[in-house]
Parts: sequence; C-alpha cells; structure tokens
Amino acid sequence: MIAEGVAPPVSSSRVKGSPVRAIQIDRFGTPDVLSLVEAPQPEPGPEEVVIRTVATSINPVDDKTREGAIGEGTPPLPMTLGWDLAGIVVDGGSSGLRAGERVIAMSHQLSSGRGTWADLVALPAQAVAAAPEAVSLVEAATLPLAGLTALQTLDWLAVSAGERLLVAGAAGAVGGLALQIARARGIEVDALVSRDAQVAFAHGHGAGLVATDSSDLQERSYDAVFDTFGAFVTEAVADGGRYASIATQAGPVPDLSARGVRTTVNQVREDGAGLNELTRLVDRGSLHLRVHSTFGLHEIQAAHERFLQGSLAGKITVTF
Repeated sequence: MIAEGVAPPVSSSRVKGSPVRAIQIDRFGTPDVLSLVEAPQPEPGPEEVVIRTVATSINPVDDKTREGAIGEGTPPLPMTLGWDLAGIVVDGGSSGLRAGERVIAMSHQLSSGRGTWADLVALPAQAVAAAPEAVSLVEAATLPLAGLTALQTLDWLAVSAGERLLVAGAAGAVGGLALQIARARGIEVDALVSRDAQVAFAHGHGAGLVATDSSDLQERSYDAVFDTFGAFVTEAVADGGRYASIATQAGPVPDLSARGVRTTVNQVREDGAGLNELTRLVDRGSLHLRVHSTFGLHEIQAAHERFLQGSLAGKITVTF
C-alpha cells in the first residue's frame, strides 16, 4: 500500500510509463470473473487530475455491474470497475491540486467508463476534493458514493431545521450517513431499520424514534421521507411533503400527487463541492465513517464474497 502523504515520482509531463494494476471484468458473472490485470496508464485531459489510489470500497452498483444486472448503459467489456477513490495526487494539471495532496473522489463509472479500481486514475478536477484530515484514507474511501448519495438526496428533499425527516434504512451505508448529515443540519430524524441489532446505531447517531416495523410509524407525520431500499412507506409522509427513493431497482415511487407530495428516485452525480462539504463534516466530528473489513487488492474476489454475505456493520474496503 502507498504510504499516505507520499506521491510516487512522475516519469514525465502528465503521466507515462509502465502499466498499472487494475481490477477488470471481461464477462459478467460471480466474483470469480474479477481479474487483476495490467492496464495502460491513464492519459489525462487538460482539466483532469491523476491520482494514485490508496483505497476504495465496494458499493451495490459494483456488484450489480459485475453480475450484469445493469443492462443498457453498461460500459463495454472489458471494463475497470469502481466508483470510490481515496488517494494521493500524482499530477494536478491545472486544477491547483499539488502532487502529494490527500484526496477523495467519486467517478460515475457507468456513464464515464472511468473505473477507480486501478493504481492510477485520471478524473475531472471537479469530481475531486481534499480528503478528511481526521481519518485514514482507508476510512475516507467509504465516503464518496454513499456520502454524495445521502447529501444530494437530502438537498433535493430540502428539509430544514425544525422539520421532521424519516430515514428508511438508517443503519445502511447511505442511510447511516444521511441520518448524521440531517442531524448536523438540525433536523429532527426518526429511523426505520431492518433488525433489532441496528436500533442502537440509529439511536446513537441521533435518531429519535427507531422502528423495525413500518406499522409503528405514525401516518402522515413526516415532512420528508428518505427511502434507501424501496420500503415505500408512503403513508408516513405528510400531505404536501417530499418522498425520495434511491432504490432504482425497486422502481418509481407510487404517485402521491393527489396528496400534494413530490416524489423522485434520485441518481447520484459527480460533485467535488459536495465532497468538500462531506470532508468538513467528518473533520468537524459530525460524520462518523464505518469500515466493516479491509482486503488487499489480490483479495478482490474474497472481498466481493464477503460483500454478498450481507449483515455489514460498515463498508468493505480494498487497499492498493
């Protein structure tokens, strides 16, 4: 693993040199289709930053892409997987970032084809932000995709201090961050979790009521609902409220326009400014990151197998 704060030398202007290691698939299937291969070094554009990857994490979208469940819009094979990145700047180009700086980034791998599971990654400067100083880069690698999904969805919900928010799936990777971000904004948050073992986490991170059964939720009492897994607890949102889902696989939110409720299925986007906001929350102590377990790059298949087992108290991270 590359030592934090130390950038490797660059052989010439921008990046040229020997091949890099990358995790790719050339077919869809079970974790055994994941291969560690040699790939060409990235050829960055003028507005791109080259980053030496120190750590990444596994997200549900990585699993779905690997097994071929995305369908249309999947980048052509072979492809390098990965959305999350925490690492060290090798070449900042014209971005103002300097070699040796610790950064985090999220690449929208499905739309751009730029996977982050490689030694060197070139990404648009606007998708990169300073890494939190209060945590290691391994911990920081859990933040980009889940954190931006939580932040951007909360921004769409536009919940303000004094309003009531329900987070369904509040102990998951996205829901746990959404709970903490909302509390940092002064929002009153209740939580729906899937099992009793998650109740203490939700209470401990600021939730008021924590339910494991949706029938325990008071009907039409929340200004906004953040649904992370397709719970569709639509009776919980107040008339005139907002309901956001991120569970694209569950389909659209039922039409609630007759009650004046706005709905969306939110899609995450690359967002360096949002990452900077998340970094500030981590460094301020308002946002706590969770690593369930860490695997080396050569253990990528085992890392995916553990991800598939579920019951994770944090994210699966992979170090380079």
